[in-house]
Amino acid sequence: MPDLRFDVLVLAGRRDENDELAAAAGATHRALLDIAGTPMLARVLTTLMAHDRIDLILLCSDAPELLQEVPAIADMVSSGRVQLLPAAESPSRSVLAGIDSLTARDNNSKPLLVTTGDHALLDHGMLDFFLDASHDAAQAGNADVTLALVSETIIAKRFPDVARTYLPFRGERYSGANLFGFMNPDARKVAIFWRTAEEHRKQPWRMVSKFGFLSLVLFILRRLDLASAFERVSMAVGARVVAIEMPVAEAAVDVDKVSDWMLVNRVFDERAAAAANDTTT
Repeated sequence: MPDLRFDVLVLAGRRDENDELAAAAGATHRALLDIAGTPMLARVLTTLMAHDRIDLILLCSDAPELLQEVPAIADMVSSGRVQLLPAAESPSRSVLAGIDSLTARDNNSKPLLVTTGDHALLDHGMLDFFLDASHDAAQAGNADVTLALVSETIIAKRFPDVARTYLPFRGERYSGANLFGFMNPDARKVAIFWRTAEEHRKQPWRMVSKFGFLSLVLFILRRLDLASAFERVSMAVGARVVAIEMPVAEAAVDVDKVSDWMLVNRVFDERAAAAANDTTT
């Protein structure tokens, strides 16, 4: 497979400064929660920097001065490999700012991977799978944008006691995995559509007109499977959007509440115990 390289945008903002999750964890910023002895965002950035298909990393935050109080993060920024981008008023606007910032650079034609600073279990296996699948879909002419989902079947098998929010489709329900591939210039249309959706979140009927009433009814009645649903999304957006089904439950875990934080630390404790057991057997 050709060595397709990606730039990355990491969204690491807060909804507001009075963050209950950060307060509960004793952190100055929710991106800096302690995960098995390491600030969460530092884990995410270290994973990305060590991947052989990742180039420039844009770190988008509302409080970069707090993040850089962590020496490891400050060193990454000083190296130039991680560059700071001010957070915009919403996630979609931050993504648009990231796309525009990279597009303005000379000779930049790489696709953009978007993820979040709370993707604490992100690893190279997930990245390999998502980047490869995104590349394949784009090369086949099927995708301008890709997004990662994990089925309820996979999540429930790995984490049977964890409650998740799912999108219902015919035959299966799915949870998001905070990995998005903006593969070419047409992908910007999706970010613009996302911005429109955010602007109309209190007036959902305006979005119905974009998708069409029939699509909405079919979705509510769970008559659309995953592929059919995203075909209709693509028609509404004006760009080809493809869902990538991830094979591991950990891909769907983001740290959005205290129970998520506890779950992630439990996973790392289990891994440490398994590694210790391997060294003694």
